Amino acid sequence: MAIINRRARHEYHILETYEAGIILTGPEVKSVRLGQANLAEAHCIIRNERLLLIGCHISPYKPAAMNNPKDPARSRELLLHRKEIQRLLGKLKEKGLTIVPLKLYFNERGYAKLEIGLAKGKKLHDKRQASKERDIRRELQRRYKM
Repeated sequence: MAIINRRARHEYHILETYEAGIILTGPEVKSVRLGQANLAEAHCIIRNERLLLIGCHISPYKPAAMNNPKDPARSRELLLHRKEIQRLLGKLKEKGLTIVPLKLYFNERGYAKLEIGLAKGKKLHDKRQASKERDIRRELQRRYKM
């Protein structure tokens, strides 16, 4: 089951995407497998040459009451190659760019992965244009079905 940040694609133009590993505890992995995570308010920062996910809420896994982390919205470290982090750091120095989480999922080997995107914020008129295009596409699909 994948947890998708729908708000990110609405709020930002995604310029590049990366697949990063994420360090989770055992109960957090089980919560993510059950779909009990929220990426809506999350963002990524680079601190001390480490990529961190801030604001991602992963609900406590009830059967593992003793082993659950104290803070469900704690910062979690993301795993990328050093060169990729350096490249992102260089891009972040450009005006208006940020790193946003797009999707949290498990790959075919069973590892938790986070798809992150280098993004630039949309203006209000860009959001209106995107919603107008989405409505037109939806209407065309309705007519095509009939």
